[in-house]
Amino acid sequence: MRPSAWLLTPILLSLTAAALAQQPAQAPYVDALPGMGRPVDIPATTARRERLMQHLGDAVVLVPAAHQRDIEGVDYPQDNDFRQSNTFFYLSMLEQQDAWIVLNARAGGAGESVLLLPERNPMRERWNGVRIGPGAEAVRLTGFPVVLGTRTLDSVVAAALARRVPVYTPFDATARGDALALLARLRGDSSQPVLRDLRPVVDSMRAVKDAEEIAALRRAARISAEAHADLMRQARSGMWEYQLEAIIEFGFRDRGADRLGYPSIVGSGFNATTLHYDVNRRQTQSGDLVVVDAAAEYAQYTADVTRTFPVSGTFTPRQRAIYDLVLATQQAALDSVRPGMTLARLHGIAAQYMREHSGGVCGQPTCAAYFIHGLGHSIGMDVHDVGLPGNRPLEPGMVFTLEPGIYLPAESLGVRIEDDVLVTPTGGEVLTNAAPRRADEIERLMAQGRSAPAPADARNGGRR
Repeated sequence: MRPSAWLLTPILLSLTAAALAQQPAQAPYVDALPGMGRPVDIPATTARRERLMQHLGDAVVLVPAAHQRDIEGVDYPQDNDFRQSNTFFYLSMLEQQDAWIVLNARAGGAGESVLLLPERNPMRERWNGVRIGPGAEAVRLTGFPVVLGTRTLDSVVAAALARRVPVYTPFDATARGDALALLARLRGDSSQPVLRDLRPVVDSMRAVKDAEEIAALRRAARISAEAHADLMRQARSGMWEYQLEAIIEFGFRDRGADRLGYPSIVGSGFNATTLHYDVNRRQTQSGDLVVVDAAAEYAQYTADVTRTFPVSGTFTPRQRAIYDLVLATQQAALDSVRPGMTLARLHGIAAQYMREHSGGVCGQPTCAAYFIHGLGHSIGMDVHDVGLPGNRPLEPGMVFTLEPGIYLPAESLGVRIEDDVLVTPTGGEVLTNAAPRRADEIERLMAQGRSAPAPADARNGGRR
């Protein structure tokens, strides 16, 4: 259904005309429109909204955008002071803060889609950059057939609620101020229709990625894997964990990443046996294995990649035995990926392979006793994304990780290998192959890197 075919109620038509007539003259738009983010894939977002409304039938949907965090108050952002809420981004691909999406869903008929944007403020734009505001230009850029100012919020919501149908909204705290006040008012008004959580509905839609989502995940995976290869080339014994962290995160940014997918884990020696270690302050020693679990976010979609390598450039026989077992375990699971399989069954296949092929490598019990976490999880807009519980059959378009590991604290020896896998109609496609996985490939890449000078003087790294 194209935007021109959508029908608006007389109330929304009158609101639209009045709002557009009241729009003040604004400074011209610039080419980049930084407040809008990347260009919107209008067919993709239109299709998502239509699919949601068809699923809900007679209903009203209210989705607030996220609010900018207060970097001078109680919030401490890692990279940015704003990241869009996942539900709002999924339905719009807009990085605009303090906006609203209002959907009037109708059973068996055309729905109505309205975007509410804050009016432009030239003085604020001098501080924070140009923003997209309500009006005809916003209609063209966003694909919403109606774009009004947020000052019409109460009128638009009142018109929607007059239908006396269920109201769906995300039950989360990504929005603040007026958004939370409105939702609290709706919850407390016994005369209003029932208020339902929108997140489970949208989360179920997000489990199977559409073409635009898969393209973003491919880009994030490629950026992440290539940066892991950079790190292998440049790593040297004696470097500090935070220097390794800096190399890989530079690789993300240098390739166009928006931000980190999650805080980078760079654990050497004993730290490699701690699953979520992210202090990254130890100086590496000759003979250490280093577990690096780090990935980039691109267009609000994140990869999740882990590689383990010997900081000296060569695995010891003991390290190689553990590493090869983890890699073979991952391959056994990867060979079993297909539609209809579940993550729970894949975990069972991996654990069984590890038990049957441990030999005496880990003594008794087998190495499977030191594989202490799940085999994988869905990825998408969150690094542990929604919509894929362990017992849900895999479908083409799902994307998840495979990350077996063995952790031996008594030996200060940890190995984890993690790749991102897209389910295809016939199996699974690894999206992160740009980072070598086989031990001989890793050693060869590190040897090539050692023909060039070290990128930093590890002795002068200091402590942070």
